[in-house]
Amino acid sequence: MEKMKRAERMVAITQLLMANPNVLTPLTLFAERFGTAKSTISEDLMAVKGSFQLSGQGRLETISGAAGGVRYIPEISGKEAAHFLSSLAQRLSEKERILAGGFLYMTDLLYNPAVLRPLGLIFASAFREKEPEVVVTIETKGIPLALVTAEALGLPMVVIRTGNKVTEGSSVSINYVSGSSRRIQTMSLSRRALDPRRKVLVIDDFMKAGGTALGIKNLMQEFEADVIGIGVLVETQITSEAKLVDGYLSLLKLRELDLNSGKSTIVPDDLLFDKILGNYST
Repeated sequence: MEKMKRAERMVAITQLLMANPNVLTPLTLFAERFGTAKSTISEDLMAVKGSFQLSGQGRLETISGAAGGVRYIPEISGKEAAHFLSSLAQRLSEKERILAGGFLYMTDLLYNPAVLRPLGLIFASAFREKEPEVVVTIETKGIPLALVTAEALGLPMVVIRTGNKVTEGSSVSINYVSGSSRRIQTMSLSRRALDPRRKVLVIDDFMKAGGTALGIKNLMQEFEADVIGIGVLVETQITSEAKLVDGYLSLLKLRELDLNSGKSTIVPDDLLFDKILGNYST
């Protein structure tokens, strides 16, 4: 095998790290793969680390010792996140997205990897310091959003079902009242899906009154889980009625939806970047 030049080796190292986010990779693996000394790999990694910092694509964590190595933590810069959410808000505000009954069509975006990946990085940046151990969502449209968030955090994902499934085995089920429709519904989770006393991050696509989020919190109590955060993509603020849960993070706010004129107004959270991702308004 022809020996790589340093520039080629650094590209290969970067690709390997980005393909395995949150995974601790020993320096010996790089040394063996590229046929070079660990000291040389260390120098390469320092350059890669600087490149990540300059580009805002994430950071490298170095763990010393015999069992150590390097880990790539994917991130998104506040400036890039602000630009992305502003653009997404404009797309969601298009009048063609308003459906009969006052619903907002988001399915095409929620299944678009180019949209999902930045959203997962934003949620990961917002909640990483709380050290969640598992990402939880409820079927169905919240699943892709929760999955990319779990990937960005290097965590497993658990899906709550809206009813009992025979293939899930023994399950815990609760009834909850939908905050918007005031209907009694059922959600369930297999006992094998979630270990007791885990630190849980709840991710969902939309929040009206917060009934579903409250139901998830109550279900998590059955597993003695600690809900360390709730993140939603869009929160409706059309009415002044208080939500059934508090302490949640919504990336976008639905502030107006007029069926007659076909006008809707969706904007990013005013305080999101100041509190979590940094102020990039200038």
